[in-house]
Amino acid sequence: MTISPELEAQILRLYHAEKWRCGTIARQLHVHHTTVHRVLAQAGLPRHKPLQRASIIDPYLPFIEQTLEKFPSLTASRLYAMVRERGYRGLPTHFRHLVALHRPRKPAEAFLRLRTLPGEQGQVDWAHFGHIEIGNARRPLMAFVMVLSYSRDIYLRFFLDARMENFLRGHVGAFNTWCGLPRVLLYDNLKSAVLERQGDAIRFHPTLLAFAGFYRFEPRPVAVARGNEKGRVERAIRHIREAFFIARKFTDLDDLNAQAEQWCRNQAADRPCPEDRTMTVRQAFAQEQPLLLPLPANPYPVEEQVAAKVGKTPYVRFDLNDYSVPHAHVRRTLSVRADLGLVRVFDGAKMIASHRRSYDRDQQIEDPQHLKALVAIKREARQHRGLNSLTRAVPACQTLMIRAAERGSNIGAITNAMLKLLDLYRAGTAGRRRGSFACRRLPFEVGSTYWNAAGSPVVLRRRSKRACPNTCGARIRRYGRIASTATTN
Repeated sequence: MTISPELEAQILRLYHAEKWRCGTIARQLHVHHTTVHRVLAQAGLPRHKPLQRASIIDPYLPFIEQTLEKFPSLTASRLYAMVRERGYRGLPTHFRHLVALHRPRKPAEAFLRLRTLPGEQGQVDWAHFGHIEIGNARRPLMAFVMVLSYSRDIYLRFFLDARMENFLRGHVGAFNTWCGLPRVLLYDNLKSAVLERQGDAIRFHPTLLAFAGFYRFEPRPVAVARGNEKGRVERAIRHIREAFFIARKFTDLDDLNAQAEQWCRNQAADRPCPEDRTMTVRQAFAQEQPLLLPLPANPYPVEEQVAAKVGKTPYVRFDLNDYSVPHAHVRRTLSVRADLGLVRVFDGAKMIASHRRSYDRDQQIEDPQHLKALVAIKREARQHRGLNSLTRAVPACQTLMIRAAERGSNIGAITNAMLKLLDLYRAGTAGRRRGSFACRRLPFEVGSTYWNAAGSPVVLRRRSKRACPNTCGARIRRYGRIASTATTN
């Protein structure tokens, strides 16, 4: 801001002659306080320092400075306790403020701007993006990010955890997207890459070493607490948060990943390349891609494999859910192998079960053939099995069964009837909702003396939509007369 010579003279007079403070001059003359400081600095006259009043901490300052010089990271609360023992009577809040003024500062560190050759280096990291609700499960939403250091091309994919299998899946997805891979990949000291580190002695994760040997790249961890050494991927994660994820709406994980892939190939690829602002990231990647290492003929097999012990019920527990197995394999330890969409169970080298993978919580994923064979040899288990199916499909059935048992009704007959209703209504488009409505109607029908599944008015109305109107109308009227007569008697 340019000011007149008269205003400059007035500022100098008020400051040196009237002893006004800079803030007071700025308010009274309606100028910014930086303008007042600039006028005083250009005049070359010494500035008046405020009068330093004596403080109760002054006698303890030599002790405080010596202690902080020896122990720079000593907390203010501990130092306050030490000074209190020596007679200090000030408040802890004021003491903390004074200690901050006298604490030694580390000198600012300067960094070199590093440049890499095309196809030479990539940087990898995980980023946490909150949680996602899937049914009853609350799972972390983790983003796998890999960046090519020369072109700054970004690969982004979201997973529901940061386990080693998803870590490797992210690598494979990036390599396939780029149709190649860089010669060196930089990591921080995450457990998926480094198991133990003592100075320069590093013990890598054996799975990562096998993966690196398969694709022929060098894994290289950065120094401890030196995130600046992989600043390209850190800056890419910040760009993802600000330019992609914020205010993003998605229906499920697949939808989010589809949007992430489109964003990486369009908006992120069309931004200016930080290495050379005259071209875009897309153009820089076109120069880098021919220099990447070629991919092997076959992809690296990536699947989760865990040992699961089967108890007395024919289920194996995997990733918060239960998956059915043939009943002949209970009381054994089986092998579970899973990818993102399928869970397979092996007994030795033989696959005995295959299920669609569920990311919900405490669900029973069943193959009807597994349980049908078990129920066939366990006759007394049929009723309990039916009750279990009804309760999971329509929770209101539990209340119905309790009331029916209190009245002395035949639980087995009611269970079979409602199972038939569920099978009948599941054939429709809104099967579960209509089946639930039918089961809620059943308590009113159980009270009648004459009641069975075939004659239930709910069933008759359902069947009447498929049969001849005259026949079904006559049947409904006939069963209605019988039911009313039985109720009257």
